[in-house]
Amino acid sequence: MSAEVNTIYVLFLFLLFVVAFLYSSVGHGGASGYLALMALFGIAPAIMKSSALVMNICVSLISFIHYYKGGHFKWKMFLPFAFASVPASFLGALITVDATMYKKILGILLIFPVLRLLGVFGKENEETKKMNNLIAVLLGVSIGFLSGMIGIGGGIVLSPLILLFHWANMKETAAISALFIFVNSVSALGGLFMKGLSIDTSVYLWLVITLTGGFAGAYFGSKKMKNPVLKKILAAVLLLASIKLLVTHTK
Repeated sequence: MSAEVNTIYVLFLFLLFVVAFLYSSVGHGGASGYLALMALFGIAPAIMKSSALVMNICVSLISFIHYYKGGHFKWKMFLPFAFASVPASFLGALITVDATMYKKILGILLIFPVLRLLGVFGKENEETKKMNNLIAVLLGVSIGFLSGMIGIGGGIVLSPLILLFHWANMKETAAISALFIFVNSVSALGGLFMKGLSIDTSVYLWLVITLTGGFAGAYFGSKKMKNPVLKKILAAVLLLASIKLLVTHTK
């Protein structure tokens, strides 16, 4: 039984690496993926949010640095989103969500990265349009609040919307989303600390794994990387987690 448990845990760690690698390659921190894996592998719900946010902060920062160095970041686009989202994320983290409702919301949100990984949102060379700052602020408030409440950075929602509105190309979107995720995750973690939640020691090993995957993914993603097989595998894992979260009833 012990060997079986160890094998399952090793699989969990491997999938953490894959999530960090692929999410960071598109400018994301991976919180939704980490939460999905923790739900699939039966990690205690009490440590899920804070653990996911800690990993999210580190991986999204790595991703941002790589995309920033590549010249893909635009401050003028980032600021309207962040101005509204950071305080909203902090407030969202202060709210305690019913366990069943939490799973349903996370299950729905996981559909976004599945579609993104399958290439539904945006193409590399699409023409861009001028961003509407008012819409950006409203989106920032909404995404920030929801993200803080669930324990993610919000990039899985922001990225598809930027691409759908044609406000930026894929690499610019990745750069903006990476810093958006970072600041929101820091804000939400601050809210959790205010509620008295602490970080479980298990996260330190997970952090090493995700940092390794994050470094590799951000490096290759900010250059030019195409890995359709891995992306489809991760999409399948996230879809499975989404279905499990949506159909599972918490007593």
